[in-house]
Amino acid sequence: MTKTIEKQELESPKVEEKEIVIEESEERKEALRKKEKEEKIGILNIYTTFNNTIINMTDLAGNTIAKFSGGQSTKQSRLKANPTIAMFVAQRISEEAKDNGLTGFYVRIRAETGQNNPGPGAHTAIKSLTRAGFKIISIMDTTKMPRGGPKKKGGRRGRRV
Repeated sequence: MTKTIEKQELESPKVEEKEIVIEESEERKEALRKKEKEEKIGILNIYTTFNNTIINMTDLAGNTIAKFSGGQSTKQSRLKANPTIAMFVAQRISEEAKDNGLTGFYVRIRAETGQNNPGPGAHTAIKSLTRAGFKIISIMDTTKMPRGGPKKKGGRRGRRV
């Protein structure tokens, strides 16, 4: 009787089933790694004046995803352009970007027309976005500059005082 038991143990194939299960789990891991590497990029339009900071987040086609301003983060109108308030606005933008799966940004900074430099909130907003873990691809200044403008008053010989 002992001889028949040994024959049954030798005939059962157990090793093949385990190898198939291991191969499937490796394929799943590779698929998950590919999903993690995909980057979704958006455009951040930051409009900063000395009175307010407005941040508009769009996708690459230009469709608005989220828009926040300094006035939505504070009650005092004198603090709307404060760098601290710009940081709060950038945090709200980063939460919205994470919900939409964005990982990086092209940043466009615009100051008030005719100003040489942007308002106090632009630098702080970009800094807080990098701290939140977003990749800043490029920063571009899109401030509109007057080129000549309308004719000055005073006539041909100038204004006489």
